[in-house]
Amino acid sequence: MSLQEAGDAPRIRHTGSSQPDYGKMKDAGWLELESGISYEVIRELMKMGHQVKWGLGGYGGYQAIMYDAVNKVFYGASESRKDGQAAGY
Repeated sequence: MSLQEAGDAPRIRHTGSSQPDYGKMKDAGWLELESGISYEVIRELMKMGHQVKWGLGGYGGYQAIMYDAVNKVFYGASESRKDGQAAGY
């Protein structure tokens, strides 16, 4: 994926389970999915035992800059879900 394609791809957030510093995990939590993930993938996740929810936000922001040393070019990408810009010099 390009930087922009990666930033625009549907996101998954895992929540609701124990954190490593809180002792033994008692609940595996759930996967919160952003729209755009295919039903085939969702079915496979559920077959694997994942609990699935749908989320409307809270996935964070994204800006990225990548340097292509071969072509000596910088590429930038910015979050399509909110305001922002990729800037560098």
